[in-house]
Amino acid sequence: MNRDWLPLRTTPWTLGLALLLTLLLIATSSLPQRLDYWLFDTAIVTAPPEIHDEVVLVAIDELSLERIGRWPWPRSTHARLIERLRDAGAKTIVFDVLFPEPSPDDAELAAAMVSHGKVVLPVYLSPPASNVLLSEQLPAPRLTSAAASLGHAHVELDSDGLARGLYLFNGLGQALWPTLALAAGGVDPRPPRSSPPPPFVNVREAYRAVPLAGDAGTLTTYSYSDVLNQPVRPGAFRGKTVFVGATAAGFGDILPTAFSGLNRPMSGVEFHANVYSAAQQNLLIRPAPGWIGPVLAMAVLVALATLLPRMRPARTLLTCIATAVVLLLAFTACLLVFRVWVPVGHALILPFFAFPISSGLRLAMTNQFLNRQLDDLARSPQVALPEPARRHPSQLLEHFQALFQPEGWLLSDGQGVLSARQLQPEDSPEDLPSGQWVHDSNRSWIRLARGDACFTLGLVLPNDLSRDAIQRYLRRLDLESPDQSRRLQKPRENISARIERVRIATERLNHMQLFIRRSFERMPDGIIVTDELGVIRFANGHIEEWFREPMPSLGGLPLARLLDGHDPRETPPWHETVSETLTLLQSRTVDLKIRDKDFLIHFAPFALPNSEQYGIIANISDISELREQQRQHREAIDFISHDVRSPLVSQLALIEQLKRDPSHIDQTQLEQLGRLARRSYHLAEEFVQLARAEQLTETRFYECEFLAIVENARDSVSEQAVEKGIQLQIHGTEDLWLRGNAELLERAVINLLTNAVQYSPTGSSVNIQVYRAGHQACLAVTDEGSGIDTEELPSLFDRYRRQKRSELSGVHGTGLGLSFVKTVVEKHRGDIAVESTVGEGSTFTLKLPIVDPLN
Repeated sequence: MNRDWLPLRTTPWTLGLALLLTLLLIATSSLPQRLDYWLFDTAIVTAPPEIHDEVVLVAIDELSLERIGRWPWPRSTHARLIERLRDAGAKTIVFDVLFPEPSPDDAELAAAMVSHGKVVLPVYLSPPASNVLLSEQLPAPRLTSAAASLGHAHVELDSDGLARGLYLFNGLGQALWPTLALAAGGVDPRPPRSSPPPPFVNVREAYRAVPLAGDAGTLTTYSYSDVLNQPVRPGAFRGKTVFVGATAAGFGDILPTAFSGLNRPMSGVEFHANVYSAAQQNLLIRPAPGWIGPVLAMAVLVALATLLPRMRPARTLLTCIATAVVLLLAFTACLLVFRVWVPVGHALILPFFAFPISSGLRLAMTNQFLNRQLDDLARSPQVALPEPARRHPSQLLEHFQALFQPEGWLLSDGQGVLSARQLQPEDSPEDLPSGQWVHDSNRSWIRLARGDACFTLGLVLPNDLSRDAIQRYLRRLDLESPDQSRRLQKPRENISARIERVRIATERLNHMQLFIRRSFERMPDGIIVTDELGVIRFANGHIEEWFREPMPSLGGLPLARLLDGHDPRETPPWHETVSETLTLLQSRTVDLKIRDKDFLIHFAPFALPNSEQYGIIANISDISELREQQRQHREAIDFISHDVRSPLVSQLALIEQLKRDPSHIDQTQLEQLGRLARRSYHLAEEFVQLARAEQLTETRFYECEFLAIVENARDSVSEQAVEKGIQLQIHGTEDLWLRGNAELLERAVINLLTNAVQYSPTGSSVNIQVYRAGHQACLAVTDEGSGIDTEELPSLFDRYRRQKRSELSGVHGTGLGLSFVKTVVEKHRGDIAVESTVGEGSTFTLKLPIVDPLN
């Protein structure tokens, strides 16, 4: 039987049916209800309401039991408390204390209750004994008649054991007692709304959830014994509703709440005080009608089943998350703003199951598609590059000879020498490991196993700076035949054999695509390939970097539009060049300028596969360095023709003058001739030093100590500084080792110090600081000169640039000194910066990388 006999599709009907079955299965568990409880608790705990100003609690706590005595107390004690609260101005007194049995002190307590006028007593609904029907436990008759009103003290516990609310009316038979909080507010008992039930049936109406103000102890609380025996603080009870009840742990009147769970439960009297506080502020929360939850769940189910099949997988996840967020926001708004508890548990669970179910259906569709396409993919031709480990050693030797031009070599097997020059079999090291290169000075050896034969290959490499690089390259080469078990290693995932064949076929194609892609990416030039309409279909990383266009936006962009957007021109326009390449099938080469960089673009047509049309391969070469060299060449010629030529012409003129009258040669003329000669030498020296710096490579680097370089430079400039009375103050004692060219670095520091001395006034000081910052050695040279104008700072390090301020003041330079400094610093992979304030001085900061101590 075909395994695709049951075609699967991600449609609204299939997804909706799967979600409906999931919803029905979840509805049989307690998960939705627990989720509703958790959401309610989180919202209430996060945003508790304020406590009403009228609520005060008088607690029968451990301190009161210790001072007054064991429970129960005489009812005369409660009468004294009522009198104390009456004198303190309490508006209403609510007792959460049961008085079911008559007592000799009832008359005194009843008198105190009547004297106050508004004392509320509790009614408790419970069976008087086991195997007896439920009955109402009222206070003693005398107390009942003296009470202003009665209220039930029953608090409803949810299925998880937490107290979240209570019924506002509860009773047996004809009358429903209001809760203590409503009774304190003056609400009287009322008959049931439905037909009168039997007298033994417990009737409850108007359930409300209570937003607690906080954990146990949040309400203003006074100890019973303190109120009874100590002076009452003025205003503590005036106009307040006072709840009196037990908070001591021994009474057992405790309720776990959302704030504390079972860790620190709340006393019953404090819970009723919270009910009163919320009721006075109209904050009690009523549950939504029972049909809201199922209707909301079905609405979410229909919405998800309709939207998800039409979306991409990524948007499917976002839609499920957004649905859950909307439900949570709606739940929070209804709870905290409209004071309605909407059960969203069923609806909220659906988005979390909708995504995996939808993804599963999509995966099933994908699996069916793969099953249909599997054989075609597995039959695709194998395209692979030959591995060096599979090549014969004689072929490897031939390749090494062409690549490295070794001075000598040896290739031998167990039977004799196959090829040799300057090496003999006895030159090979003993115990040569198989497949690993062994390097001995400029000789490199390796033993290779090919089948049953064992070969020894040796190379004599050029003994120059390239030797280490070649040997590192040889270490990276894997020339040993790979282990068969490693090549045939299967993936750890338990996938089917047919999927494995798809993986192998796809891997072959991807291998060649990756090879071609990396080849294009690593080309030194930028490559653009277009279709027959001149639209870009491929570009390598250089194009993205030079044009600063993201790769996705390059694909599908007309080549002419790309070029015109970065280098617009009229003669000839880019569209004409591109179109003539396609229509006339002629190659063209055009200059291109992008962001102050010079390029050369070569257009060449090529035949498209499986088509009679032609596309374009555009090769873009960066010739900015060549153009810069041409510019520097022109500047050098101008420099030689003017700056170097001028003092030479002056010298020749002065010499001719001396030759005409050799008998009258005075000292002034000789000094002038010397100055001109020194200026010519100085110009030539700086020009030569700059040329040396530009040709500097890391092959001429060695380890050198930076502080010593700076001190040597300071010593070289000290005579010039003494002539002007300038102090060179050096700060720094730490040895900072660099890898660089000490001679050119010293020359660069000399240039900085010479400039600082030259542009500083007589009698000033030049501050030299050498310090370490992270992995960099830093040099800061600060002078007290005239400073540098802000507009001249950007071009300060350009060659042949001179400051207008210094030229006008008579200090003439060549414009090569700072250019030399920057060139040397950049060759050492460092950085140089300048800060200057006109009239105060300048600070040049030079930073160079410190040599890695591990190398």
